[in-house]
Amino acid sequence: MVRGEEHAAQLLLVEREEVDDEEELFEAIDKLISQGINAGDVKKLQDAGIYTCNGLMMHTKKSLTGIKGLSEAKVDKICEAAEKLVNYGYMTGSDALLKRKAVVRITTGSQALDELLGGGIETGAITEAFGEFRSGKTQLAHTLCVSTQLPTSMHGGNGKVAYIDTEGTFRPDRIIPIAERFGMDPGAVLDNIIYARAYTYEHQYTLLLGLAAKMSEEPFRLLIVDSVIALFRVDFTGRGELAERQQKLAQMLSRLTKIAEEFNVAVYMTNQVIADPGGGMFISDPKKPAGGHVLAHAATIRLMFRKGKGEQRVCKVFDAPNLPEAEAIFQITPGGVADAKD
Repeated sequence: MVRGEEHAAQLLLVEREEVDDEEELFEAIDKLISQGINAGDVKKLQDAGIYTCNGLMMHTKKSLTGIKGLSEAKVDKICEAAEKLVNYGYMTGSDALLKRKAVVRITTGSQALDELLGGGIETGAITEAFGEFRSGKTQLAHTLCVSTQLPTSMHGGNGKVAYIDTEGTFRPDRIIPIAERFGMDPGAVLDNIIYARAYTYEHQYTLLLGLAAKMSEEPFRLLIVDSVIALFRVDFTGRGELAERQQKLAQMLSRLTKIAEEFNVAVYMTNQVIADPGGGMFISDPKKPAGGHVLAHAATIRLMFRKGKGEQRVCKVFDAPNLPEAEAIFQITPGGVADAKD
């Protein structure tokens, strides 16, 4: 375990080194006090799950006046103060390119898969993996729980992990061999993962709201939701509830997008597949991801997983703004996701 301890020490060092850079990512909500906003009003915003000025600007004034004790006049004053701290207007393409440099790409554990993804799972974006059961979606989630904690020099994210589990698939004992494979201390790795089991879609949303407080205080780099759709399929049944289901799902996905952008966190969510009767007889595998257009538009990068031979799995880029539609073969090993052996 000496090697693991060495890495743990290295991790701490890197964490301390980069803490100064972290501050520049977002403006804490309590900075509004210096702009003449009452501390009591700032506390009301925090109670509503708003911990940064960047996060505040992602809310409509209508939703802010819905917070108990905040009048329209107060909300106007708060938004004016926040605009002084955060630039929310236009920027040049060059500035946008500079901002993209803050994106961290986290290794998946497989070089072939990393190359397919342009370097790994991206922060500030939502990556969705869909496929049948045992196609490797949750295995990748467990591998990312460890690789996210690696220093950035080792293609990690140098940060903590939040895991929301809707199907009871998280296995802490699975993390141990993966941590050992990366030469890390399994105990320290497990301590840096915060985990919650959600039982209803409302519980899932509440857990997301509570994350802002934690992410504003500590360096998180990854949020896993496994799976994003399961509870919606259970809590809403039949065509009569479909419109309401999609509306609530849209709110949940909007929250995930805001978390990804506000805290520069990678969001990795798994999704189930449904039979596609319209797929036709000429398509060898007529299945499509659940969640419809609402989910399709929310995910930045969509990956389709399927089983290969033995422990091999195939990942195909289904939709991404900056990646070609290509495939990669990887393997599931005791130490997590790795390159496939011929």
